[in-house]
Amino acid sequence: MQRQPQEGGALSNRIDPRITRTTRAFEEAIVDLAGRRPVSQITIGELADRAGVTRATFYNHCNSPLDLLIQVLHDDLERGHRREAEHRAQGGYSAHELLRMSTAEVADHVERYLPIYRHALDDPADSGVYDALVRHFSDYALTFMADGDHPGLPEANRRMIAQFMAHGFAGAIRAWLKDPDVTKDDMVDAAVACAPAWWAGDGS
Repeated sequence: MQRQPQEGGALSNRIDPRITRTTRAFEEAIVDLAGRRPVSQITIGELADRAGVTRATFYNHCNSPLDLLIQVLHDDLERGHRREAEHRAQGGYSAHELLRMSTAEVADHVERYLPIYRHALDDPADSGVYDALVRHFSDYALTFMADGDHPGLPEANRRMIAQFMAHGFAGAIRAWLKDPDVTKDDMVDAAVACAPAWWAGDGS
């Protein structure tokens, strides 16, 4: 997907308001359609029609409906990370409180796009949604490990650590969505409880 300068949206451009309007139309269209059925079943023609643009215009912005959807989800997750960064900068929160807030931000994200994540649970053709979630968590974990001092961080390959944590977190989300008896708070509690001591910063 071609990346445009962002301002509150997946592909929005600050310079040309026409591009901003087109971007928002695409975002609204993909979220609406992917909330109704798996993204693998959405055609480019259908998406372009819903957004009120031509297929050529769609290809000027991105390569596929899945690429567009992943970008929308990624940008929403990034907004949550920015809020976390603001909380860190403000101070007054313990590492454990920050961990819980960041985990709850992700849970809120999944809840906002719940039909999309539910559609992607079991269909191998839609595994790209969860693959992107794992990549996002892995990148976040690598950034977290590289930023600042984390007493107790093991002397092991950091990419492997990041992958282990990312797949674990994505797995917890899948388990939450698959089990109607599990609540969002249950998932957050479990994820926080399983976080290593070096992540929460208590060094124990």
